[in-house]
Amino acid sequence: MDLLIQTIVNGFIQSGFYALAAIGFVLVFGVMRVVNFAHGELVMIGAYTVWLMHAQNEVPYLVTVVLAILIVAGIGLLMERFLFRPMVDNPLGGLICSIGVLFVLQVIATYVGGEGPSKQVPPPYEGTLIIMDVIRIPYQRLFSIAVSISALAILWYFLTRTKLGWALRAVSLDREAATLQGISAIKISAVAIGVGAALAGLAGALIAPLTNINPHMGHNVIITAFIVTIVGGIGSLPGAVIASVLYALFHTFITTYFSGTIATISGLLIMVLVLIIRPTGIMGHKFSE
Repeated sequence: MDLLIQTIVNGFIQSGFYALAAIGFVLVFGVMRVVNFAHGELVMIGAYTVWLMHAQNEVPYLVTVVLAILIVAGIGLLMERFLFRPMVDNPLGGLICSIGVLFVLQVIATYVGGEGPSKQVPPPYEGTLIIMDVIRIPYQRLFSIAVSISALAILWYFLTRTKLGWALRAVSLDREAATLQGISAIKISAVAIGVGAALAGLAGALIAPLTNINPHMGHNVIITAFIVTIVGGIGSLPGAVIASVLYALFHTFITTYFSGTIATISGLLIMVLVLIIRPTGIMGHKFSE
């Protein structure tokens, strides 16, 4: 019973990271109709920023978190301006460009960090919260879930209470109709990828002290983002959050009682089943052409 309760708690904590990583992916696809295969590498760059600045140069952790957000958001904006914008009418071209960026970022990370074993970031917040002698939650994980929830709350406010957020949602629902209403699709695309990349940078910064950092860690991130996006519903941010919680619980349970490989394979099988049975996912909608 103790293991079961601890697994549920771990799953909920993991869902915060999944949600941050997946929502950035959903934002970019929903607004720009581009599958950004480099999204996992943006998370990886966020993690490498924390490793380089905090673990290697002793810059305060919170400062490196902000730096990771700014650096990764900047990379996202550069991708939008020089790769995705010229390919606005060619989604396949944008996808191919993102694959190119994927390899470039991996090479840069290898150059900066060197080859060899995975990098480690000592947890800035040491110690463990013990509840009723059953549940044990490291303070670093508590910090990560608190920041994740706060970031998601700020994003929700931005999308539902600001004019720019309304414009972003309008372009996501119907790009042509939004353009006819005077909304600049180019401006909104830049906002979408900037926000999406910033969330990816934050996710990388939060996960850095909790995992092994290497140039290929983005592979698991993009797999998770795909599963969450499909299950939650393509283009649905609420669906992505719900799917993140469900998939995090599922993945944590399977990993705890079996293995991480089986958990990932099972998640992919569920994604395929959702595509067959309910292509729009939990809360998705059909996109207009």
